[in-house]
Amino acid sequence: MEHYDIVRWTDFVRGVAPEEDQAAMQRHLGGTCPICLPVAEFLGKLLCVCSNLVRYQAPESAVRLGKALFPMQRPEKANTAIRIPVRLIYDSFLAPAPVGLRAGQTIGRQVIYEAGDCSLDLRVEPQSRSSLAALVGQISSPRRPGLQVANIPVCVRSGKAAVARTLSNEFGEFQMEYEQKGRLRLRISLVGDAKYIDVPLKRLSADRPVGATG
Repeated sequence: MEHYDIVRWTDFVRGVAPEEDQAAMQRHLGGTCPICLPVAEFLGKLLCVCSNLVRYQAPESAVRLGKALFPMQRPEKANTAIRIPVRLIYDSFLAPAPVGLRAGQTIGRQVIYEAGDCSLDLRVEPQSRSSLAALVGQISSPRRPGLQVANIPVCVRSGKAAVARTLSNEFGEFQMEYEQKGRLRLRISLVGDAKYIDVPLKRLSADRPVGATG
């Protein structure tokens, strides 16, 4: 004797099985099959219960309790990314200013950091009569020439908020503008956000100290 699976019995009790199957399954039940008859009866009762639930309105207090027990939003994952220590290996402010440059004159500042296998070359250009600064940089990897430096997320952050963001090009180069306010940091995310480089920007945007002439 042929027995039908639970999917076909579900279609049967819902009345959506093909017409020829509906008639054949009805005859099958008429033979009081000891395997299929309990399945069909159970699914029929389940359909009845589910249909009645549609008309039931849960009390508002129960809804609030359910939402409290099962938050609608998943909690944010803890940040497990590893910060790569940086080491300053060049600062243009520590080099003599060009001959004839007026003391205290605002110029661009260039710094080079070493961070693990990466090298980070930055130049910050504060804009005159404006609170904006232009940032140009490049990520390279002299120690690992095959390291992918394209499409690396770069952003300027103020606390947890990003105030400017971009992606590096195929040569690891990037540029952006940002407003000089608060405690800003440059963050460069590496290896799928598993590691990152973090550099404070406040001191990089400062003018050359007065008296630092060549």
